[in-house]
Order: sequence, then C-alpha cells, then structure tokens
Amino acid sequence: MATSTTAAPTGGQPHPASAGLPGKGGAGGGDTRQSRRNLLHRLDLGTVPYTFIAPFFLIFAAFGLYPLLYTFWISLHRVELSSMDMMEWRGLANFTELFEDDKFWNALSNTFTIGVISTVPQLLMALGLAHLLNYTLRGSVFFRVAVLTPYATSIAAAALVFTMLFERDFGMVNWVLGFFGVDGLDWESQKWPAQFAISTIVIWRWTGYNALLYLAAMQAIPKDLYEAASIDGASRWQQFRTVTIPGISATIIFTIVLSTIGATQLFGEPMIFGQGPNGVTGGADNQYQTLGLLLYEEGWKNYQMGRAATIAWAMFLILILIFVLQRVIARLKSRTS
Repeated sequence: MATSTTAAPTGGQPHPASAGLPGKGGAGGGDTRQSRRNLLHRLDLGTVPYTFIAPFFLIFAAFGLYPLLYTFWISLHRVELSSMDMMEWRGLANFTELFEDDKFWNALSNTFTIGVISTVPQLLMALGLAHLLNYTLRGSVFFRVAVLTPYATSIAAAALVFTMLFERDFGMVNWVLGFFGVDGLDWESQKWPAQFAISTIVIWRWTGYNALLYLAAMQAIPKDLYEAASIDGASRWQQFRTVTIPGISATIIFTIVLSTIGATQLFGEPMIFGQGPNGVTGGADNQYQTLGLLLYEEGWKNYQMGRAATIAWAMFLILILIFVLQRVIARLKSRTS
C-alpha cells in the first residue's frame, strides 16, 4: 500500500512558523509587540498624571518657592535697595534685632487689633446675611449679586471713599455723630478711631464674599435635617444653632483662616487711609501701622531690603504658627466630642 509524504521546502529550510523564529505572524514577534505595549502602558500610567500636574509645580517653584527661599537668603544679609548685588552676611542678626524692635511689636499689635475688630463683625454679619439669603426670597439672585459688589470694587476706590467719609472737618460720619452730641473726631490721628475706620473698610469689602461662601455651604445641608428638627418642635433659631452651624463648621474654620491671612497682610486700606506720607508710617505715631506697612517702610523708604525680608519671613512664620494652633485646637475638639 502506498503512503503519502509531505515534501520539504526547496533548499531544505524549515518553515518559519514551525521553527518558532521571530517573523510575521510568529509567536516571537507577537510577544515582542505585547511586551512593548505593556511597557508603554506602564509608562502611560506612571508619567501621564505627573505630566498633567507638572505645570502647577513648575509655576509654583518659579513664582512661589524660589521667591520664598531667596527672601530668606536676603534676610540673612544686610542689603540695600540701591545695591542688591552687594550683600553683607549677618546670619540671624536681622531676626534678633527685629524681635527687639518696638516698632515691630507695635505693628504686630496693630495688625492683631485691626484683624480682630474687622474679622469678628465681618464673619458674624456674613453668617446672618447667608442665613437670610438661604430662604426663598423674591429677587434672591439680585441680592446675591449685590452682596458681592463690594468685593469686586478695587481697594483704592473703597479706601478713598471711606477716607472722605471719615474726614475730620467735612466727613459724613462726623456730621451724623454731631446729631448725637459727639464732637468731630480726628479719625486719622487717634489710634482707636483710626483702627476702627480701617476695619470698617475691610468689613464692607469682605462681608459679602464670606456670605456667599456660607450660603454655598448652607445649601449643601440636606433639607431632611431641617424637616426633622421642625417636626421635633425646633424654632428657626434652634434650627440655625443645631443644624446650620454644625453643618457649615468646616466653612467657618476656612473663612477664619482666610480672614486671618488677610488681616496679617493688610496693606492697601491703611496705606490709602493715611493720605500721603503718614500712610507709609501708619500715622504720625505709628498708631495704625501694620506689618505690611512696616515691611514697605523698611524696604522702599529706608532701602533696607534685609530688614524687609526679615519682616516678610516673620509674617510667614506667624501664619504657620496660627495654622498649627488651629489644627491643634481642632484635634482637641474632635477628641472631646
């Protein structure tokens, strides 16, 4: 009986597919392409997220981290504005002299008092406005835009208007106080009237902004909580105290921190309120000079950039200290509750 055989390819060479060599359609070629795809996939997962966030870190390094570190380097030297390339090493002497300077402690005290006078009424008024806007009102969109209008106004325009209102001889505030038997106050030359007037500018400008933050947080509170409290017989005030305040506590802490940072950096309002040379020094007796004004005076009036950089870093360290204290208080409250 005859048997059939398969002839080998011409030249005695085996078929590529049977030899398992890399080639078109071969197993070796498929493994190579698959491993290449796996490598590209791993690189894609590992590098693409960093590529997306890289612009933020590059911009922060260029305009945030580098100026911060360079300011600290300047604070360790005696540097004048007219000759920034000539630095005299002083180490921490600028910091020790700053903490022994009465003007620094006066500016720190003024910054604290103006911050308290402006922040506490501002946040309380913002909380009340947000509570009113949270209810269904006719024309609620108009009122929400209206409360934000002061924030959209420039600092220079607002400060100039309020400076005229608090003017000693022809100001409207003294004119109104005259009906109550109060003699005209010299708002600019006296410490507490000047700080109160500056705080009024800050309150007017930032109350609406904080009110909208509170309003957004209030609208995120589930309505079921208010319905349950109403069924239990809670009044509007009780609902506000037991439901609204706990529901927006995180936003309240955020606005406190934000207002504290703004108070520490207060500059434009007292600068314009002084109306001239007194604006830089915070009055003839430094009665309302803030840390921002002291920094400006040392750097751009006295040309001492080393001392100005030291004040800037002191402000930075104060903010860090406030942030740490806030976190410690928050942890203590969470443990006790």
